[in-house]
Amino acid sequence: MSSISIIGLGGMARALAARALAAGNAVEIIGRDEAEAAEVARALGDGATTGRLGAVPAAEIVILAVPYSSAASLVEQYGNALSGKVIVDIANPFAADFTGLATSEGSSAAQEIAAVASADARVVKAFNTIFATVLADDAAQGRSLDVFIAGDDAQAKAKVSAFIESLGLRPLDTGPLRMARSLEETGLLMMGLARHGVGFDFSLRVATSAR
Repeated sequence: MSSISIIGLGGMARALAARALAAGNAVEIIGRDEAEAAEVARALGDGATTGRLGAVPAAEIVILAVPYSSAASLVEQYGNALSGKVIVDIANPFAADFTGLATSEGSSAAQEIAAVASADARVVKAFNTIFATVLADDAAQGRSLDVFIAGDDAQAKAKVSAFIESLGLRPLDTGPLRMARSLEETGLLMMGLARHGVGFDFSLRVATSAR
């Protein structure tokens, strides 16, 4: 099992934390509002602790569950406190009208984070193609979810993959960190489907057939 630190207090942060704890992982909750972070940890129960924003996270895997607009600046503020950590970016950098990405052409939220992170921190893109409600509900509904990941460091991806597998999910490696752009565009596609009739209760899965 893994130990993870989650920076953020939103729906995705809570869904990931609950799923991680249910699988036997230790979870540290970190948020700007320390009182709210403590309340989230209490609600999650045994195995959940709290950390202070800006201090060195307790776990090697640090999940950034914050909006795209604040993710890179937050990592920059952390500076060397994230040295040696595996940073998991789950953000979707949607434009305000949901018709495109807010990042510059050819870049991604994950690449922007990597550009300002400590030199020996390793960034992995993951979880941006799963809605929080689906992540929270699928254990009860018996779904099998795929988690697409991208990153430049093989060991970091292996650690994130092991964590994903501990949640009962299937990690699928899409390649280097530049593939994060494609994953974020996939997130945009899913948002378009959700907002135009399909709803938010669906997921993407790779199916193969034997020949």
